[in-house]
Amino acid sequence: MLRSLPIMLAVSLAAGCAATGDEVGGDTGTGGTGPITFATGRDTTAYLQPLLDRWNQAHPAEKVTLLELPEAADEQRAQMVANLQARSNRYDVLGLDVVWTAEFAENGWIIPLERGLFPLDRLLPPVVDTAVYKNKLWAVPYTSNAGLLYYRTDLIKKPPRTWAELREKALEVTKKRDIGGYAGQFLAYEGLTVNFSEAVQSAGGQILSPDGTEVTLDPAKARIALDFLIQGLREGWIPKESLSYKEEESRLAFQEGRLAFARNWPHAYGPATAKLGSKFAVTRLPGLNGPGSSTLGGVNLAVSAYSKHQHTAQEFIRYFTGLENERRVLTDGSFPPVWTELYDDPALIKRFPYLPVLKESILAAKPRPVSANYNQLSLVIASSVAKALSPPYTESADDVAASMKSELQEIIRTQ
Repeated sequence: MLRSLPIMLAVSLAAGCAATGDEVGGDTGTGGTGPITFATGRDTTAYLQPLLDRWNQAHPAEKVTLLELPEAADEQRAQMVANLQARSNRYDVLGLDVVWTAEFAENGWIIPLERGLFPLDRLLPPVVDTAVYKNKLWAVPYTSNAGLLYYRTDLIKKPPRTWAELREKALEVTKKRDIGGYAGQFLAYEGLTVNFSEAVQSAGGQILSPDGTEVTLDPAKARIALDFLIQGLREGWIPKESLSYKEEESRLAFQEGRLAFARNWPHAYGPATAKLGSKFAVTRLPGLNGPGSSTLGGVNLAVSAYSKHQHTAQEFIRYFTGLENERRVLTDGSFPPVWTELYDDPALIKRFPYLPVLKESILAAKPRPVSANYNQLSLVIASSVAKALSPPYTESADDVAASMKSELQEIIRTQ
C-alpha cells in the first residue's frame, strides 16, 4: 500500500559531535536519552506492540509509546505536518511514507542521519534511495512495497507480460464469463497518481527528473499511458465501477471473484489466499513492450527535529530496523521487509511464495516524483488523469497530458 507502510529512523549528530553514540541535539538545542514516542499509521495487524514491548523491557528508562495515526496516508501526513509546524516535541520517531522525505527534509522537520550507523548496503538499493534527498540520508527504510499483478490461474493459463496481452486475455475472459477484466486504483486520490506513474514508467517515460527540479513528462508517453486505461474503459474490460476503487475496493473485487486481473500491493495476497486458495498467483506488472515498472511504496523512519531525546530515538530505530525485527515485519505483519537477504530465504519463500516476484518488482520499481511539493504534484496528476478517465471521454489524452505538464511545471517553478 501507499503508506505505504510503508519506518526507520536515526538521528544525525549535531555539528561538532562525532558518530560515537554521544547525546545529540536537534534544532531545539536538546538531546539525550529518555522516553520517546513513535508516530505511525494505525497498525491493523497487531504485530507492532510485541516489538515495542521487547524494547521497553530492555530500556525501562527509555520506553517508547506508540501513537497510532489514521490509516489513510494523507490524514497521517496532515497530523504530522500540523505537529511539526507547531515545533511540538510530541513526536520523536516518525513513520513517513517514502514520498514525504523531500518535503519533511526541506522544511527542517527531520534531521539528517549518519549513514555509517545503519547497514544500508544490506538493504534493497531502490528502497534506500527513497530515504535520500540532496545527497543526505534523512530516514531509514522500514518497510517497502511494489505493485503486483494478481491473476486468476483457473481462468488464465499464462500471465500477460505486455498491455496488449493483458487486453487480449481480459477481453477473452469477460466475453466468456460474467466477470470484470482488470482494475487498479482509479479513484481520484494518491492511488491514481501511483497507477498513472506506473503506466508512464511502463511506457518508457518519467514524470520528473531524478532530482525533482525538472518536469520530464513526455506528452507522447503520457498519452500512451492514458490511452491504455481509456481503451480498457471504452471496451469494457476495465469495469467502470473501478473508477471508484481504492486499494480495499480492488482487493475485495478480486478475492470475491469479480475480477480476472487486479493491480494491488502485496498486502492483498493473504486475504486472497484465504478466499481463493490456489486459484490465483501474482506476477510483475505488464508494460508497453514487456514487464512494466511499479511505483515504489513503503515507510521510512525519521527523527523529529524537535525531539528532546534524539539519542534514544536513534538507538530505537537501530533496534527496530534490525534483521530479526525485519523478519517479523514480514512473518507477523505481512509487510515487505527492506533487507535483501530475507527475499532469498527458502523458508520464507515457502511461506510467502510471492517473495521472488516482489523482489524483482522492487528492484525494477521507481519512486514517485521527488519534490518538496509532492502533495501538490500528486493532486494535479490525480485530478488530470481522473478527467481523462471520466465518461464520455471528451477530453483528449493529448490535451490532458499537455495541460498536466504545464501545471506541474508551474509547481516546480515556484518551489
